[in-house]
Amino acid sequence: MLVNGKPGNLISIGDRGLLYGDGVFRTLRATQGKVQHWPLHYQKIKHDCTALGIACPEMDLLSAELNDLLALHPNGVMKVIVTRGEGTRGYTPRGCAEATHLWDRSPLPEYPSDWATHGIKARLCQLRLSHQPRLAGVKHLNRLENVLAAGEWNIADSGIAEGLLLDMEGNIIEGTRSNLFLVSQGTLITPDLSRCGVAGVQRDRVMAWAQYNMPLQVRDVGWDEVLHAEELFVVNSIIGLWPIRELEQRCWNDFPVASKIRGYLNEP
Repeated sequence: MLVNGKPGNLISIGDRGLLYGDGVFRTLRATQGKVQHWPLHYQKIKHDCTALGIACPEMDLLSAELNDLLALHPNGVMKVIVTRGEGTRGYTPRGCAEATHLWDRSPLPEYPSDWATHGIKARLCQLRLSHQPRLAGVKHLNRLENVLAAGEWNIADSGIAEGLLLDMEGNIIEGTRSNLFLVSQGTLITPDLSRCGVAGVQRDRVMAWAQYNMPLQVRDVGWDEVLHAEELFVVNSIIGLWPIRELEQRCWNDFPVASKIRGYLNEP
């Protein structure tokens, strides 16, 4: 782990990332010493820092630190975190001298290989996401909604690989750790994230693919439409793409669009 560019695993107890979740993060998959689409991830970090009014470290600085980590750990999950740093007591974000930035590395998780081709079992979470447009799309450090939702089931007992989240108005938003897509009547659909949810790099890449391959809609999606979709799949930068084969008594067996997009996402 690197803390402000130096090896270590300690930050100040006064760091606002620890005290208030006042910061942002992104996770990247490293394979054979390379991270796919690092510039896209950096743009997300920069966007999210700007949304919170945090000074984002320069790309050259973070890139150099990432390369140092990749030289030692060519495979794994790389996580970059930027907090507002240390400040005075209280919520007011004044008196912060400079942002804190960290790199963490962990082994790649092991998932059943057939999840990518034959799909996963998913569930609807009881927790509902609240609306906060100023934070919508931002991957900030306060992820308590996701933590509570992911605690609703035990994969070892149920075989469920992901949970889907609705907002307070009943619109589907995302998975606990992924973005969601539907295929319906030849159109690719993904939920609108202007009120809540996290906008991931893989979501952007799937939307870019759709520009040249099929119609795309970004809009509110109700639960009934989810259950009647021709295909469902979730994406993130670690898992890639998982089709959904089973969800609340509904089953799917064929994923032609998801298969095409999975091949695209796996390209360098």
